Amino acid sequence: MIKYLIIVGLLFPYALFSQSILGKVTDEYNEPLVSASVYWANTIVGTTTNVNGEFELSTKNISPKLLIASYVGHTADTLKITNQTFVNFKLKGAQTIDEIVLESQKDGVIILNKSPIKTELITQTELGKTACCDLAGCFDTQATVQPQTTNVITNSKELRILGLSGVYSQVLIDGFPMTQGLTYTYGISSIPGTLVDNIYVSKGANSVLQGFESISGQINVETKEPDNTDKLLLNAYINSFAEKQLNANYAFKKGKWSNLTAVHSVQPANESDRDNDNFLDVPKLTRYMVFNKLKYGNEKDWGWKSSIALRFVNEQRIGGQTFFNEDTDQGSNLVYGQTVNINQPEIQTKTGFRLNDRNNFVLYVSSFYQDQKSYFGTVKYDANQTSLYGKLLYEYSYGENSLKTGFSYRHLNLDEDIAFTDNSLQRTYEGSYLRQEKIAGAFAENTLKFLDDKLTWITGLRVDNHNQFGTKVTPRTLLKWDLAPNTIVRANIGTGWRTVNLFSENINLLVSSRDIVFAEELQPEKAWNSGINLTQKFNGKNVSGFFSMDYYRTDFQNQIFPDYDSDPTKAIIENFEGKSVSNTFQAEVYLKLWKQFEFKTGYSFLDVYKEVDGQKILLPFNSRHKVVTTLGYKPLSNKFHIDMNFHWYGEQRLPNTQGIPVDLRGPDYSENYVLVNSQVTYNFKKYELYAGCENIFNFRQERPITGWQDPFGQYFDTSSVWGPTRGRELYVGFRYSISKS
Repeated sequence: MIKYLIIVGLLFPYALFSQSILGKVTDEYNEPLVSASVYWANTIVGTTTNVNGEFELSTKNISPKLLIASYVGHTADTLKITNQTFVNFKLKGAQTIDEIVLESQKDGVIILNKSPIKTELITQTELGKTACCDLAGCFDTQATVQPQTTNVITNSKELRILGLSGVYSQVLIDGFPMTQGLTYTYGISSIPGTLVDNIYVSKGANSVLQGFESISGQINVETKEPDNTDKLLLNAYINSFAEKQLNANYAFKKGKWSNLTAVHSVQPANESDRDNDNFLDVPKLTRYMVFNKLKYGNEKDWGWKSSIALRFVNEQRIGGQTFFNEDTDQGSNLVYGQTVNINQPEIQTKTGFRLNDRNNFVLYVSSFYQDQKSYFGTVKYDANQTSLYGKLLYEYSYGENSLKTGFSYRHLNLDEDIAFTDNSLQRTYEGSYLRQEKIAGAFAENTLKFLDDKLTWITGLRVDNHNQFGTKVTPRTLLKWDLAPNTIVRANIGTGWRTVNLFSENINLLVSSRDIVFAEELQPEKAWNSGINLTQKFNGKNVSGFFSMDYYRTDFQNQIFPDYDSDPTKAIIENFEGKSVSNTFQAEVYLKLWKQFEFKTGYSFLDVYKEVDGQKILLPFNSRHKVVTTLGYKPLSNKFHIDMNFHWYGEQRLPNTQGIPVDLRGPDYSENYVLVNSQVTYNFKKYELYAGCENIFNFRQERPITGWQDPFGQYFDTSSVWGPTRGRELYVGFRYSISKS
């Protein structure tokens, strides 16, 4: 039924063409005025001029037809429109006045009012409250996204939404799917925080324009734009483990061209073993990254615009026993260690042509190649992946509504080779695994506005053909209702599906001594997701902020997750078509007081489970109850700011260890625990110093590695990490910047 409703929503308004008027805005010397405002009097209907000073504006339902043109530093002009199809405004320069400088700063987190999808915008203001060394560390002050460690020895992480594995969260870089397959394991850690401009987070099944995934939500990371960033940014950081980071960004602009070059380096920490289990608390990480983005034009202007971004990452991770030597002990069955070596070049391009304010074409193309050489104890894992993505998007605006449609294509070639340097445990999954995916798709998404823009309805449908699994249909629909100017209700429902890259998405399988047993051929995962949320904003003289409350439910039709409970020496991989559900409730309050104090607190309840033989089984590593609170103080002088965040995690169910020796067994549930982080930043004219402490009270999960005494034995396992393992961490750094002109 929903599928047909969406089709009706897509086709219903397409033939409704509105009348329009063309025109041009110039100064008194006939020079075109770029980005001049043109709008109908007593309405919110308007547009801006392109690089030639030209504009097009709808005349539908406008009465009286009084057209106004204005431009900074010029006197506005008003024309009465009768039967004209083209008008020319000639604005005179206004009398010179003393310069007025207005300074303001964005809030750290903004819930976008105009977006039909509930979207949380995390700005650079928020990112400056913590060290934000990489993308995984950019969510320390957020309740919606939970970074989760997937391999404690090499410190790989994923980003969870709605209590579900990070594989169900679609992570995009500038709108491109650059974190999939091999790049899923370490990709989010390879994006330095100094390169991030804004982060957009949305929950549940949302737009179909970006693909068929996004089951639990979407995270779109915007890197800094060459024409809208500091000319120069330098950042240096060191923590109490002696891990060091250096970052440098340089941008310039000339005419319509602009360019940003960024370099990033991480140098390894010193050896540390605070819990005396003979394993390093912090892996030795060495990373070099070079990034360049070249841009032409502006997306809002008529005509051509384009950008091309190139990035190269070289990374090495070394973890394991403190006496492991990567040069002599790699693959040894005497000293346990893990080594990961990655080389990854990538490219992404975006080219658009805007015919006018109604019609716009955009072509997206991206590709990356990753070569990974790894050892996890006696497991040798060599893999390489080539990915190609292309999308042609056409946008048509009619009145206040819009239709977006186009085609997409994905190609993935993933070649994995697994071998054992010692197989005394009789593991059976050695071999070569080759996956080739070719997915061609078509999509359409229509946005309708009713009741003077108080009601917005989005319907989206995409059809994709997979070379192995055939045709898949993905319908989604979203509603936004503005009950009042600052009170918004949103609801969404839709499906999502994805194919599984088992080893790269479950890297802890290769780390443990468990045998991996494939019970059957794996099918695509598929789920329905629905949600509803309420946002109430308020803006008083001394108090502003918002209150947000939402509920989401995810029902899987097929889900694949390793079964760790049936046999402590095996991980059984099979399709699960029974009942598997995620229920998530979140409430959040944000207050800004007297422009100096900030307070935010959020509560999350997660009920994530599957049913087996009528019995409800909670999925592991999810705190059913979680609270995140942040506090901030910044004086009006802006000379410094102090930020603190508090995280309270309720107990989590852990994998069943009853089948292993008593002295190695772990608890059925984790402890409740609290993390407290703080940072102080002092601002000078062009640079700022910052210092902070993470995990102030030094809470640690003691000896998180099961069977650490015998890492080559059959019970060695690193999959039971539920809390922090490195303890208190101090850090200090500085940022130096030269602002754009």
